[in-house]
Amino acid sequence: MRGRPAALVLALCAALVAVVTVLGAAGAAQAAGYRYWSFWQSDGGSWAYATQGPATARPADGTVDGFRFSVSADSQDSAKPRTAPGFAALCADTPAKPGTKRVGVVIDFGSATDAPSGETPPVSPRTGCAQVRTDASSAEALAAVAKPLRYNADALLCAIAGYPGTGCGEQVSAGAPASPESSDSAPATSASQSESSSSSSSADESDGGPSLSVLAGVAAVLALGAAAFWQSRRRG
Repeated sequence: MRGRPAALVLALCAALVAVVTVLGAAGAAQAAGYRYWSFWQSDGGSWAYATQGPATARPADGTVDGFRFSVSADSQDSAKPRTAPGFAALCADTPAKPGTKRVGVVIDFGSATDAPSGETPPVSPRTGCAQVRTDASSAEALAAVAKPLRYNADALLCAIAGYPGTGCGEQVSAGAPASPESSDSAPATSASQSESSSSSSSADESDGGPSLSVLAGVAAVLALGAAAFWQSRRRG
């Protein structure tokens, strides 16, 4: 008889492991990313994810702004522009002028995998040298070399040089690309980096978190396991 409680404990533990495994798989399956233009800056040879959005960033003369279209959850896994931020090459044909600054601009339209349904990204990146007034923002520098731009009502950057034609920071679940007309907005660290530099806290918890029923099941398994263990101790 002493073996039965122990066997029950082992069975319950196995059930708990199975529940946790399923829970983890469900969370991974429901994990969401966002399709958006991320904003990068450089004053040297490498890209750094911008801590504010292009509308508020004021790049210095001789720096480079980068934009990359991709699907990612936040700044930790966001794809960088695939073109090196070389200011000397970008602005070689644009001489300095008093009262202005020169800002290199690199635009990476991303891969076909990240493109909205029915759209194909330009194959080659676009680069340019924006010569703007000294207090101009990154958004103004971008507009100087890559019109048309498209923004939504929340000032989220939706399209550069007309790409993509529809959609704006829509949520994309793993294995199930969202429609370009989706109204779900990207987190603050996406194209709207001017809002905040924190990671995707605006995503609904229900998209990647466990449901109440699953949590209740885990709690029940733990309670039964504890009770069985206590009973086995008493009978021992």
